[in-house]
Amino acid sequence: MSKKDLLANLWDIGEKVVKSKGFELVDVEFVKEMGNHYLRYYIDKPGGITLDDCQLVSMEIEKILDETDPIPHSYILEVSSPGIERPLKHDKDFLRFIGSLVEIKTFEKIEGKKVFTGTLEDYSDGVVTINDGQSYSIPREKISSAKLKYKWDGEQR
Repeated sequence: MSKKDLLANLWDIGEKVVKSKGFELVDVEFVKEMGNHYLRYYIDKPGGITLDDCQLVSMEIEKILDETDPIPHSYILEVSSPGIERPLKHDKDFLRFIGSLVEIKTFEKIEGKKVFTGTLEDYSDGVVTINDGQSYSIPREKISSAKLKYKWDGEQR
């Protein structure tokens, strides 16, 4: 099974469990770090995720993974919140967070910049519009990463 197929399968498993609990599946990662494989599910809900929510989802996902055994070697399962600066990975994320402060990084410079921090103004036809005092239209395929940006006390935008 290719890594892409494995991730799609792991996404389906997670989404089934997460939706049944009334949560949102934000992302799934399967990575190797310092000699260990990690399977990470990031979940969210209005008002935020609690430790109990993570434990509940982890136990349910673990049951399915034990039954289906999609990963042929050992790994560490982690379920957590995506954090206050959650990633924006899907069309629905860009639409949901219109009006929010975001940070977008691009693969190549657009109007002389590769990092944009400003208000997410719009998302349509695969183009993100962000305003940091100037409006920029960024094609989705040119975005290397996007996330909500939390403005810490005293921090300049």
